[in-house]
Amino acid sequence: MSKQLVFVHGRAQELKDSVKLKADWITALGKGLAKSGLTLPIAETSVRFPYYGQTLYDLVNNAGVVAEVVVRGAATDPEAAFQAAVLKEVQKELGISDAEVDQLLAADVKQRGVLNWEWTQAVLRAIDRKVPGGSAASIALATRDVYQYLKNPVIRKTIDDGVKQALNQQPSVVVSHSLGTVVAFNLLKREGEAAGWEVPLFITLGSPLGVTAIAAAMSPVEHPYCVGKWFNAMDDRDVVALYPLTRKHFNIDPEIENKTDVRNSTQNRHGIDGYLDDAVVAARIHAALIA
Repeated sequence: MSKQLVFVHGRAQELKDSVKLKADWITALGKGLAKSGLTLPIAETSVRFPYYGQTLYDLVNNAGVVAEVVVRGAATDPEAAFQAAVLKEVQKELGISDAEVDQLLAADVKQRGVLNWEWTQAVLRAIDRKVPGGSAASIALATRDVYQYLKNPVIRKTIDDGVKQALNQQPSVVVSHSLGTVVAFNLLKREGEAAGWEVPLFITLGSPLGVTAIAAAMSPVEHPYCVGKWFNAMDDRDVVALYPLTRKHFNIDPEIENKTDVRNSTQNRHGIDGYLDDAVVAARIHAALIA
């Protein structure tokens, strides 16, 4: 049976044309394939691009539509604690000392601790100094949207219902990016077996799944029954994809194959174009589609 290719996009795709977004992904993949003398081996009509970017944006930013969206501003807010845990881990991994963060904080803010917006801003500024190129904004926004997807049942169901429309009884190579890796993994793990989906290759690009707070929120961490092989690729300068998905950070059996030497050319080292135009990533997608 012929295969289809399913793209699951990440965050910050609101106010965009879904047809153009799909074309942009295909163009970037085409550049990667060309590096090995390859072309897309299936018709573009067999490439599925479930678009949820506007839905996510509207749900997260409109508490009147989704009553369960966490109210912002309280120091004890679970979302603030989740974000702080992620940022503390990024801070540690990048080798940013507490002293460096404290230099960016007023004395009264230091006394209030990490669950406040001033501390968050200070850590983000310190991250930007360490890894220039918009990295801090990327990790902050990705963390916010991952939290909303994982913790808000209305948002999660709405997005899942949209994405799973692209999956059917046709074997699917699933390629996901950023927040999309969280969505795709959760959906394939939870519903793949019962739905009878067949995913010979699952690819995650720029994935935050290895971040401790995110991995813990995805518990139990299990290899989706419907997935054959799992290939993860990251640029080690991409702070959204803080870690490779190894047993240390995302313990799954069989172990995920990781490629950590992508040189993502986008400004924040996280953009999808800089992953899909990687020759190895593109060749893996090609091989899975023709196998």
